[in-house]
Amino acid sequence: MLSLLIAVANSFYLPGVAPSDYEYNATIELKVNALSSLKKTIIPYDYYHPRFHFCQPKKIISESESLGSKLFGDRLFNSPFNLKMLRNESCVVLCKAEIPAEDAEFVNYAIKENYLMNWMIDGLPAAQKTNTGMEHATIGFHLGQTITKDKPVPVLNNHYEIYISYHTKDNKKFRVVGAFVNPSSTEFDDCKRDDNDGGLELSSKMATKFTYTYDVYWIPSEIEWASRWDHYLTSDNNKIHWFRRDISRYNDIEIEDSQEEFGWKMIHGDVFRSPSNRMFFSVFVGNGAQMLGMAAVTIALAALGFLSPSNRGSLPTVMVVFYVLFGSIAGYISARVYKLCGGSAWRQNLVLTSALVPGSIFLLLLVLNFFWIAQNSSSAVPFGTLFSLFALWVFLSIPLSLIGAYIGFRTPKIQVPVRTLQIPRQIPDQPFYLQLIPAVALSGILPFACLLIELMYIMNGLWGNKIYYVFGFLMLVFVILLITTSLISIIVCYFSLCAENYNWWWRSFFSGASCGFYVFLYGIIFYATKLEISDVTSTILFFGWTALMSAGLGLMTGTMGFFSCFYFVKSIYGAIKID
Repeated sequence: MLSLLIAVANSFYLPGVAPSDYEYNATIELKVNALSSLKKTIIPYDYYHPRFHFCQPKKIISESESLGSKLFGDRLFNSPFNLKMLRNESCVVLCKAEIPAEDAEFVNYAIKENYLMNWMIDGLPAAQKTNTGMEHATIGFHLGQTITKDKPVPVLNNHYEIYISYHTKDNKKFRVVGAFVNPSSTEFDDCKRDDNDGGLELSSKMATKFTYTYDVYWIPSEIEWASRWDHYLTSDNNKIHWFRRDISRYNDIEIEDSQEEFGWKMIHGDVFRSPSNRMFFSVFVGNGAQMLGMAAVTIALAALGFLSPSNRGSLPTVMVVFYVLFGSIAGYISARVYKLCGGSAWRQNLVLTSALVPGSIFLLLLVLNFFWIAQNSSSAVPFGTLFSLFALWVFLSIPLSLIGAYIGFRTPKIQVPVRTLQIPRQIPDQPFYLQLIPAVALSGILPFACLLIELMYIMNGLWGNKIYYVFGFLMLVFVILLITTSLISIIVCYFSLCAENYNWWWRSFFSGASCGFYVFLYGIIFYATKLEISDVTSTILFFGWTALMSAGLGLMTGTMGFFSCFYFVKSIYGAIKID
C-alpha cells in the first residue's frame, strides 16, 4: 500500500527543479495533449483520435501521468515534430493527410465547437500568438476557424507557425522560456497564401487530401527560466484582484442588545440536548473536517509554491493523497461528536463515516465517467485509475478512519457546562427571519460574497482553458471565508438562543453549509452567461462537477459553522451560574 501511495504521489514536486539546458541543434520535444473546447463543450478528445487524422510518429508513446492528471483528462503523447534548438525552419512538411468524407463532419463539428489543440514544448503549454503581444497567454490554439463565404464555413488549420522564445547567458547553453503557435488554413502545399486561398475546407461528399506543414522561429528573450510561466499566470484583464472595500463594512455592523437579553439563559437545561438524526450529523461533521483539513493543507502547499503548474496534475494528486490520509480525522471527529450526542450505535457510525460520503463521491465519479466513455472522450478515467482510487479508499482511507474512530470512542466524552433536563422545553413561535429556511438562506450570503471574486477566477480557470495560480490570494480568501462563516453562524445561533430555540446543532451546520448552495447557484449563472454549451452530455458533466464542488465546500463550511457555535455555546453557558 505504501508503494501504491508513492506511485500516486509521484507528481508532487518541490520548487527549484533544475531546468533543461540545450546546446545548439539539440532536439526539443513537442508533446501533444487532448483537444479541449473553449466554453462550448466539456468533452475532450485524444489527440490521436482516429477521426482527426493528425500526423503520427512511427510509434505512438503514451507519457506516464500522475493520478491527478488522469482524473483531469490529460493524455500526453509524443509527436512527429522535429524541433532543433536555434534552427529556424520554413514550410516543413509534417505529413500528407487524408480525411474521409464520413470523418469530415466530425472535424467540422469540432471546429464549430471551438476545440483547441494543446501542445507541450519543453514542459510549457503552447499558446496562440496574438496581436496584443506576449503579456498574457491563453493555453491552446484553435483547431480551425470559421470564415464567411456565401455562409459561415469551417476550415481546418493545417499550417503552424511555431514561435519559441529562448534565454541564454553564455551563448552555449539555451533554455526554452516561451512557446506560441499561430495556426492558419491553406489549401495549397507551398505554405504561401494569396487572395485566392479560401482555406482548407473539408468535403462531406469525398475524401479531402492535404498537407500538414509548419514553420519554426527562435526568438531571443530576456525572460529567465524561473519567470517563464508568467505569461500564463498573468490575468487577461486589468481588473484589480482585491476585495471591494464595502465588503469590510459588514464587519462594522453592530449587534444591538435584544429585548430577549435573558432568553438564552432560560433554556440552559435544553441547549445541549442531542440533535435529531445525530448519526448523520456526526458523519457529516466528521467528513467535513476531513475535507477541511485536505483543503487547508493543499492550499497552503500551493501558496508556498510546492505545487508547480509545470508538473501537470500535481494539485489534484495532492488533494487525493491528503483526502485519503485524513480519513483518520473523519473517524476521530465523527466518533467524538457522536459520543457527545449520546449515541451508542458505534459500529454503524464507523461504517457510515468511512463509506457514506467517500462512497457517494466515488459513485458520482463513476456515473460521470460513463458519460465520458459514451462520448469516447479522453477525459474518461481509465479503469486502472479508478481501481487505484478504490484501493486507496478501501485499503488506506477506511482503515485510517477506523483507527481515528477507535481513538475517538476511547477518548473521554466532551464535558458540557450545564445539565440537560429530562423533559424538553417547548419552543415558542419564531419570527420569520429566525425560522430555519430564511435564517439558513441569509447566513450564506456574506460568506459567498467573500468567495465570489475568487470563484470567478477559479471557474474561468476550470472551464475557460486558463491556469489558476494565485494560491496566495486563495489562501487569504479561504481564511476570510472560514472566519466569516464562523461569525455568521455564531450570530444566527445567538439570536436563535435568545428566541428560546435550542435546536442549534443542525442550524449551525446548515448556516455554514449554505455557502455551498450559493456556489451552485453561481454555477447555474456561469453556465447560462459565460458558457455556450448546447449538448446534454456536457450539461450533465458540468453540473455534476459543480454539484460535487459545491457539496464539498458546503461540508467544510458547515463543519466550521458547527464547531464555532459549539465553542460559543459552551463558553457562554460555562460563564453563567445556574441555580
